[in-house]
Amino acid sequence: MITIRQLAQWKESGEKFTMLTAYDYTMAALVAKAGIPVALVGDSLGQVVLGYSSTLPVTMEDMIHHTRAVVRGAAGCLVVTDMPFMSYQVSVEDAVRNAGRLMKEGGAHAVKLEGGADMVPVIQAIVRADIPVMAHIGLCPQAVHQCGYRTQAVDAAGRKQLLADARAVEKAGAFAVVIEKTEHAAAREVTRVLKIPTIGCGSGPYCDGQVLVTYDVLGLFQDFTPCFVKRYAQLGDAAMTALTAFAADVRAGKFPEAKRGQGKQNKK
Repeated sequence: MITIRQLAQWKESGEKFTMLTAYDYTMAALVAKAGIPVALVGDSLGQVVLGYSSTLPVTMEDMIHHTRAVVRGAAGCLVVTDMPFMSYQVSVEDAVRNAGRLMKEGGAHAVKLEGGADMVPVIQAIVRADIPVMAHIGLCPQAVHQCGYRTQAVDAAGRKQLLADARAVEKAGAFAVVIEKTEHAAAREVTRVLKIPTIGCGSGPYCDGQVLVTYDVLGLFQDFTPCFVKRYAQLGDAAMTALTAFAADVRAGKFPEAKRGQGKQNKK
């Protein structure tokens, strides 16, 4: 079982590691079998699984439901679950309660939340409840209507803010921090300064770990592709070929075959 302590040891030794999203049992099992140490039940499921235009409509019930499935499949992985929009922003009490639900009802090993210095009281309170917190700074998708999807920390003020946010979440007790879509040199500086692991998402090669959406890596989600994603397969195209062939076989009377599914009585 991968632990938070293991991530810290990798940071200390300079060994890179990976995190991938998983939203169901089957994908979680594939992620685990591939040797990916951290499985993220991301609120990105709102887009790639539920078909929303952003992560904002995702609910606590959605995250608990999908976390349960991932935990059953991701044997040996550290399972981290995103806290959805408005599950931690209203009050510290709400944040602790909802983080606890993700652990108690969902089975998550840790939670992730977006925000920097402004989230310090929330992170501190959740950590005091013995719930591990992964922070998320830089581009924050839950703030899309305020900040958009543009690259962060591109000027001196932005770099200063990124570093201040990183230091703040580390001091608050976060065990790791995701840095999304920032200028690469800024992410490099944060990685150099922090003692906790940094996990890059479109923030260059200098972070301690890297995370992507598995559906993007496999070419399954085709509505849009972030500019920093590398597709390692085109399973969406392969699936279309297979499904089209199945439909064609049915129309042509080629499926099912006469002997298919008849069991042992047809074998001699």
